[in-house]
Amino acid sequence: MRIATMSVPEVAREIITRNRSVYDCMKMDLINYTALAVKIQPEIERILGNSVNLNTIVVAIKRYADSFEIKEEVKEEPVLKNARLVLTDGIMDVKFSIKDSNQIDPMAILDKFSKITNNYEFFRMSDSFRFLTEDMEDIRQIFGNVSDRDDLFSTGLAKIKITIPDSQNQSDVVSYVAEVLHANGIELVNAFFSQDNIVIILNEKDASRAYEILHSDIMRA
Repeated sequence: MRIATMSVPEVAREIITRNRSVYDCMKMDLINYTALAVKIQPEIERILGNSVNLNTIVVAIKRYADSFEIKEEVKEEPVLKNARLVLTDGIMDVKFSIKDSNQIDPMAILDKFSKITNNYEFFRMSDSFRFLTEDMEDIRQIFGNVSDRDDLFSTGLAKIKITIPDSQNQSDVVSYVAEVLHANGIELVNAFFSQDNIVIILNEKDASRAYEILHSDIMRA
């Protein structure tokens, strides 16, 4: 799967959205933009794979903070209008670092996947490869043959794939989804951006209720 290059503002939004305490403080205008920029600069540089000017991050944070005020003042189109959802439970998250990839050929693994299931996601990060796939013994065996790491698998997960119109900003959608679910006592485990959609990862016990909440939101749009 081909991943579009993310910008500094997009990465900053994603990091802030995943950190619930920082996100809430930003919405209440209780955050120091420069201090936050210093804190998240190493993670942004790690994700993008290059150095990023601190002032660029500060500007990205301020624009994100300003967007909360704009959304309260202006009635916009519902964020999830015309979105499509697909829920899959029984998911495991498999992560290989770039160092691991020296011994592992991701394309060879994907080829083996295709002979077992077509229900998987593959993401290439700056420092790792991520596979989101059905928790099946045949899949476990593929990875077990190439790595003996104990922390290779994260299990007990589910994914909701959100397909949105091209005009929608993916970072805004993830922020909105995280906020809606948080208000209902559900937290995201992770979120991934692909070229065509967003994949949110949740604990399996929360997945059905999260799907119902988001689906109801779409029906009201």
